[in-house]
Parts: sequence; C-alpha cells; structure tokens
Amino acid sequence: MVTSTTETGLFCGSYYARFLWAYNNCGGTVSPTILTQSTMPCPTNCQPFTDTRDGKTYNAVLIGTQCWMASNLNIGTRIDGSLNQTNNQVIEKYCHNDLESNCDIYGGLYQWNEAMQYMITPGVQGICPTGWHLPSDEEWYVLTTFLGGENVAGGKMKETGTTHWASPNTGATNSSGFTALPVSCRFNTGGFSSSLTYDANLWSSSESISGSGGVNRRLIYNDVNVGRYSYHKAYGFPVRCVK
Repeated sequence: MVTSTTETGLFCGSYYARFLWAYNNCGGTVSPTILTQSTMPCPTNCQPFTDTRDGKTYNAVLIGTQCWMASNLNIGTRIDGSLNQTNNQVIEKYCHNDLESNCDIYGGLYQWNEAMQYMITPGVQGICPTGWHLPSDEEWYVLTTFLGGENVAGGKMKETGTTHWASPNTGATNSSGFTALPVSCRFNTGGFSSSLTYDANLWSSSESISGSGGVNRRLIYNDVNVGRYSYHKAYGFPVRCVK
C-alpha cells in the first residue's frame, strides 16, 4: 500500500490543501480528510524586485535551484523594426508592430548582440538588471531537465488558457511558474512575424557552433516540448534573465 507521494512544481512560500479519502471495490467511500501545509519560504534572493534603471517591477520564481524572472524583460528605447539595433550606449528594443503597448505585455524584442551588450561570453549580464544575467545554453538545459526534460517541459512553462496562446495550447499547466507567453519575433531582414499567439523564442547567451547565430529555446502552442535552435543574431527575440 502506498503511504506517501512526492509532488514537484510547487511554489515556495505557498499554502496548499490536499484531500485524502478511502474507498473499497464495492464503491464505498469515506468522507475526505483535508491535509494542509505550506512550502518553505522563498529564498531572500528570489523575490519580486524593481529594476532601478526604469522603475519597472518583475516577479521572480524559484525553479529547482535557479531563480528566474517570471516575465520577459522590457527595458530600453523603442526603435522601429525596419532598423538594426546598434552599439551606441543606449539599450534599444523592438515592440511588435512598433507599438509600445505590446512591449508592456510581451516584453521587448532584442537582437542577440544588443541583448549581450556586444559581448560573446555565455552568462554575461548583458541588458539584464544588476545581479541577473542572460541564461547560457547550459542554464536552459538545467531548467528543462528539472522540469522532466525537453519533451515535456514546455507544458510546465507555458501560461495556461488561450488569452494569449492560440488554441489548443497543448498541455499547458504553468506548474513551474515560468508563465511563458507567446510573442512575435522581429525578422533578421526587418519587420515582424504576423502572429503573436503561436510560439515563443527566448535567447540564450550562447553562440551557435559557427558563431553566426545565437542559441535559443522555443515553445509552441500545439506541443509540450521545448525546442533548441540557432537563429541569425539579427533576429529580435525576447529575453528572460536568471539570477
């Protein structure tokens, strides 16, 4: 007889209730017993914070041993999608269809070099706030491994429902608290993807083997996997920072 079970994907500092009851083969049951318990408090270094550069606030979520921002970064001065971002000491961003309001929901879109602030070292701070950095390819791997592997981790990372994701948003539970939203991309030749609802591509701070592209992670509306790809550095993708 099983007398214990292990749950994963719970949030720190959260209250949970579980219901336990017994039954027999004849269909008889007893009234459920309610079990309540709170998880351990969140670490002091993984808390909501304010980016002192522009006053925007972000939630943070502990996933395994990693502390991730719980939404995409939105920092910088918006420029039109027809232009390339440049090393001019100003953080520049794209917003889908050149509308600032889309950055407010989905975060900014950044070319790889701009996100990295023109460095090529994996794990560099780049455009992330102080104390945070762009996740390396290896750090993305740690995340998806903790969530059960790339074949299933996407469902645990996607926001639930179809407010933002296209139907059917396959397997989305957001049990990790990562709350990934779909978002357009800025093409390497300029202009934006026509849809906001089908997929999400998130940069890593690692280069492709050839050095011409940046490695990213991709989630999609009709699957639970997390894809690993390499795209030309001139693409504009969102950024998630890790602490």
